[in-house]
Amino acid sequence: MSGIRAQQKEKTRQAIINAALNQLSANQSFVNLSLREVAREAGIAPTSFYRHFKDMEELGLSLVDECGVTLRQLMRSARKRFDDNTSIIAVSVETFMEFVEQNPNIFRLLLRERSGTSKLFRDAIAREVKHFTEELADYLHQSTGLDIAMSEIQADALVTITFNNGAEYLDASAAKKQRLIKNTIIQLRFIAHGAASYVKQSE
Repeated sequence: MSGIRAQQKEKTRQAIINAALNQLSANQSFVNLSLREVAREAGIAPTSFYRHFKDMEELGLSLVDECGVTLRQLMRSARKRFDDNTSIIAVSVETFMEFVEQNPNIFRLLLRERSGTSKLFRDAIAREVKHFTEELADYLHQSTGLDIAMSEIQADALVTITFNNGAEYLDASAAKKQRLIKNTIIQLRFIAHGAASYVKQSE
């Protein structure tokens, strides 16, 4: 019976998370959501919310954590598809923009709260971006021959450009989205070529 209760609790918790995400939009930020609105969307009483989250801030932090894990898993899966006939940068950019396309509300949450008023949010998002950047740096270190310090610099540049272009991608027209993907790929290739030249000059 306890197993069934645990499953039901997790199901309700996920319903609350989904309810919050469903209410986010270009005109509705997380900080403006009310607990009652989220509870109503999730189909629970407001008092039931507290069985799963201490407050709305804890809910928001859970959204950030979930987003970070999902994005890292997605990029790991993309890297497994790389071979001699695959453009690593093109696949990575397309995968990232696909994530933005399919998860616009949670990406907006990351963008807004990354520089928002809540230090807890800012720190949580900074940690997720750091995890994402460190994984990329480790991959670059192993696959390109760059030392770890330079790999971290390159990874930071790649992530910064991709996130910034992802923000523009959110509300762009279909034609502009394609241009953004193409331009992002070109920009990242510039950085990759520069890093490769640095390695050669250092030999």
